[in-house]
Amino acid sequence: MTHLFTPLTLRGVTLKNRIVVSPMCMYSAEDGFANDWHLVHLGSRAVGGAALVIQEATAVSPEGRITPDDLGIWKDEHLPFLRRITAFIEAQNAVPGIQLAHAGRKASHRSPWKGGTEVAPAEGGWPTVAPSAEAFIPTETAPQALDQAGIAKVIADFRAATGRAVAAGYRVIEIHAAHGYLLHEFLSPLSNQRQDEYGGSFENRSRLLVQVVEAVRAELPADLPLLVRISATDWVEGGWSADDSVALARVLQGLGVDLIDCSTGGNVPKAPIPVGPGYQVEFAARVRRETGLPTGAVGLITDARQAEDIVATEQADMVLLARELLRDPYFPLHAAHELGAEAALPWPNQYERAKPRRQ
Repeated sequence: MTHLFTPLTLRGVTLKNRIVVSPMCMYSAEDGFANDWHLVHLGSRAVGGAALVIQEATAVSPEGRITPDDLGIWKDEHLPFLRRITAFIEAQNAVPGIQLAHAGRKASHRSPWKGGTEVAPAEGGWPTVAPSAEAFIPTETAPQALDQAGIAKVIADFRAATGRAVAAGYRVIEIHAAHGYLLHEFLSPLSNQRQDEYGGSFENRSRLLVQVVEAVRAELPADLPLLVRISATDWVEGGWSADDSVALARVLQGLGVDLIDCSTGGNVPKAPIPVGPGYQVEFAARVRRETGLPTGAVGLITDARQAEDIVATEQADMVLLARELLRDPYFPLHAAHELGAEAALPWPNQYERAKPRRQ
């Protein structure tokens, strides 16, 4: 019996193994609507054996999109196609999840393969918002600092998006508070220069995330789990730190958050990030060790035995794979064979003839 292929229960949801599809932007939507690309992309990973398939950062408002090509869930018209996706994922004995997001000052940009540059209003761009009127890249247009009404709208948008997500069939909700997007911008003293109750102290900078979590948890049925993705460090002196992340996890634990998804970076251009295999696992391990809250590890996890070791040594409760699952949608099936855990993850009947056999 391997650890990677044991079930994990979060509230009323049981994952059949510990391999999770990390949310990855596809930049393939129009006006926020999902389409066949998203169905096939996410469905393929469910067929491939992942236990939880988390849909990419899905904007809670039009202004919360990173690009004009982002998925959205800000209106009811988005739901019918999303229901097709969740129904297919569930039919593969996998759990459909969604990451709810607001891009903050990193919104209104072109998709990566279109240059990734700022989209001007004359070209279909829109004003961006942030805790403070400071651009992520100094040469770009400064965002508008959110006022009280704007903050209230953000909270309401996350709550409304949660209701729509549940109606669309998602059984796990993840709040995106990482990678330099709006909620991370409030957390980090490098991007939050406010002088009101949302700036200054750790408690104040955490306030918006706390209020979003409270709103989402209030809308979410009690048996469905809530995850929060954080950037556990800014990798810059004076920024958000691992100590802050542990303190935040303790706060979120008391608010009904069930797992912390530990990523890093994204709030500072060209931060000195020591990228390497499993380079973010240490943060998941520390949060788990010091708070007792379940965690997920993500970042250059590419090997079955590496993933098994992370779970077996209790550094994290799940591993979230991104690029490796783009390269190989059937990584979980292959990993189960490599680790001798085929009994825990049967191949789809339609693919059984291609299953590798043990000698």
